[in-house]
Amino acid sequence: MPKIVVIGAGIVGTSLADELTMRGWTDVTVVDRGPLFATGGSTSHAPGLVFQTNPSKTMTAFAKYTVEKFGSLQHPQGWAFNPVGGLELATTPERWADLHRKAGLAQAWGIDGRLVSPAECVALHPLIDSDHILGGFHTPADGLAKALRAAEAQARRAQARGATFRPRTEVLGIVDNGRRVTGVSTDDGVIDADIVVCAAGFWGAQLASQVGLVLPLVPMAHQYGRTGQIEALVGRNNELTEAGLPILRHQDRDLYFREHVDRLGIGSYSHRPMPVDISTLSAETAGEPMPSMLPFTEEDFAPAWAAATELIPALGDSKLDEAFNGIFSFTPDGFSIIGEHRELPGFWVAEAVWVTHSAGVARATAEWIIDGTPSIDTHECDLYRFEEVARSPSYIMQTSSQAFVEVYDVIHPHQYRGELRGLRTSPFHARHIEAGAFFYEGGGWERPAWYQVNDELTQRLVADGLGLPERDEWSSKFWSPISVAEARWTRERVAMYDMTPLTRYEVSGPGAAAFLQRMTTNNVDKSVGSVTYALLLDETGGIRSDLTVARLGTETFQVGANSPMDFDWLSRHLPGDVMLRDVTGGTCCIGVWGPSARDVVAPLCPDDLSHNGFRYFRVLRTYLDAIPVTMMRVSYVGELGWEIYTSAEYGAALWDLLAQAGRAHGIIPAGRIAFNSLRIEKGYRSWGTDMTAEHQPAAAGIDFAVRMDKASDFVGKAALCKAPTPAAMLRSIVFDDPNAAVLGKEPVFVDDRCAGYVTSAGYSATVGRTIAYAYLPASVTVGDAVTVDYRGEKFTAVVHAEPVVDPEMARIKR
Repeated sequence: MPKIVVIGAGIVGTSLADELTMRGWTDVTVVDRGPLFATGGSTSHAPGLVFQTNPSKTMTAFAKYTVEKFGSLQHPQGWAFNPVGGLELATTPERWADLHRKAGLAQAWGIDGRLVSPAECVALHPLIDSDHILGGFHTPADGLAKALRAAEAQARRAQARGATFRPRTEVLGIVDNGRRVTGVSTDDGVIDADIVVCAAGFWGAQLASQVGLVLPLVPMAHQYGRTGQIEALVGRNNELTEAGLPILRHQDRDLYFREHVDRLGIGSYSHRPMPVDISTLSAETAGEPMPSMLPFTEEDFAPAWAAATELIPALGDSKLDEAFNGIFSFTPDGFSIIGEHRELPGFWVAEAVWVTHSAGVARATAEWIIDGTPSIDTHECDLYRFEEVARSPSYIMQTSSQAFVEVYDVIHPHQYRGELRGLRTSPFHARHIEAGAFFYEGGGWERPAWYQVNDELTQRLVADGLGLPERDEWSSKFWSPISVAEARWTRERVAMYDMTPLTRYEVSGPGAAAFLQRMTTNNVDKSVGSVTYALLLDETGGIRSDLTVARLGTETFQVGANSPMDFDWLSRHLPGDVMLRDVTGGTCCIGVWGPSARDVVAPLCPDDLSHNGFRYFRVLRTYLDAIPVTMMRVSYVGELGWEIYTSAEYGAALWDLLAQAGRAHGIIPAGRIAFNSLRIEKGYRSWGTDMTAEHQPAAAGIDFAVRMDKASDFVGKAALCKAPTPAAMLRSIVFDDPNAAVLGKEPVFVDDRCAGYVTSAGYSATVGRTIAYAYLPASVTVGDAVTVDYRGEKFTAVVHAEPVVDPEMARIKR
């Protein structure tokens, strides 16, 4: 049985010890620098609010499990979880609309919740002044976690199974043998271990740095205070029950409230970000009982108090009796950090975890360690999800500070970071700016969403009969009708797309073909010049990623991937005779697609680009004029054309060459929104949105990319052999109302029952309707009617055969 050391006896470490030992791995030692169980970390002062509903399905699942588990815990001093319910308030029309969206998320993720009137809000929480609110969202299963009791209760269960807890034992370093972890060095000697899990909370980043691992998290001070006695609360609770009113969130003013018997606790995110220098903290306060509780800065709380007394007039006769600035961890994207150090096997992290998600994260981490993969998709929390730029100190600090500021903001699904922009740009960036590009951001890349230069084209196409949807204020944010015209023009003529941000790896060496055969689902060991669409699966058959594998030579492949997690996965399985390189930054790519694509490109190329001369899903190394290029005849938009790659040094010249050659054929630059709508028309999935490790290929509708009969075995094959028929399938739905718009994650109803959720959507310029993907019961078939709840508005749609546009593939194979 492996020896495991968990660093940190807070809510994450104790939850993890419980999860590991309940699975039979009982040789677990938990160490902490502080006393048990008020160790001095974030758990020691956590207010304990547990809200389940989150835009992230994964984070909701974490919180849901936390509620279930904590509700079953026993502690001699009383409850570990009090299901008082949760109540979020809206005091602005924007927030009230967002609560409708949140109610939809709750339905999509299986959380019980309902929208309530101002009068119902007051009935649930009598201290509220109803004159200030428009309504609320009530979630009866949410509640309060008594974090220290929950930690101790789980620790006692783990101890009963054989786990050991060592308080006041400070970890000084990680011990290894040059190949993997062998233990931890403490102020009380070395503790041997086969696996070490860093669950040290806001101290985790400093500890991980000792083994060369960057954890993108920032410890932030967050204000919390307790009032004196509130007359209206006297007699409602006793010391045992402590609270009975729902936990209250006034997010329009960045506030939350909870009862402490006859007092109120008030937390505020309305103040400036206050990052904490942990090295200073550790040195100065390690001996104090609560190093995570910093002195209260009263001036920062003044606006919060004014807003609080406005909402709850009973506070007017009170004041804060005690208050502090408590430290919590924030990450650039608001998600936790879980995973194993690639360069030091056996060293794991479970960091940036709030009490809300603690049991869920612990379960996923235990499953990952023991079973090789978690039972739910965790890519949003993966240690290796961050691009290189996102691991820089400047990026971590600025983006995590922004995450603190926005923690209660109404965030649009397409809202992108305002700071640290322009870090990764393609060689065509200057041309994008000249054409009036509006940029999205992803992975640090600037990605044109649409081009203002195409506004005149839009007006011309509308005059010729192009229909444009009437969008509401929310769905029209970060969107332009120009994108509809760009999509239509791609279908009718030809357009250029900047595909540079696509992640590209070079896989080479004597064992390259065999390696890719083992790692992917499809047969990639084909002739030089072949291109293959394939999947990366985990051991359960879940889809880790999808790839485009081009064979450039006998021992050389170019692999189009999705994220740094693909590099991590491939690296962990890499044999000694294979080299893996990320070549994204040194190359660039232009997608030239549309009926006139061959007319634009063929005159520039010395090779035969006819349909028979250059077949679909083939790759060719050639020249366009004097520029060396690699051309792949693939099309994510479902039109004739190529992805054209070259070295970054030739990028600007390639763009200008194609733009000049395409002028006579009406070529335009087109952006990501048009690209997205076209790929949805063609039934092409987007990994991370339409499919994740939660889904097997059959459920996602891409089992055509799985070759069960290929000679070599591949990761996940055994699981697919035993897989049952999927209970839910990804389907295309087409809306009846031309003006219907959904953005993703909305609940889908079949016969008035919530049966699934939207994954992604786009307005189709071809059919004049929004097309969406949705996971629906396998019993739902083509032609069935469904209803989608978009922020409280109901839109009907019909399940459509795939692909919706050009099912014969005639447009691609011209």
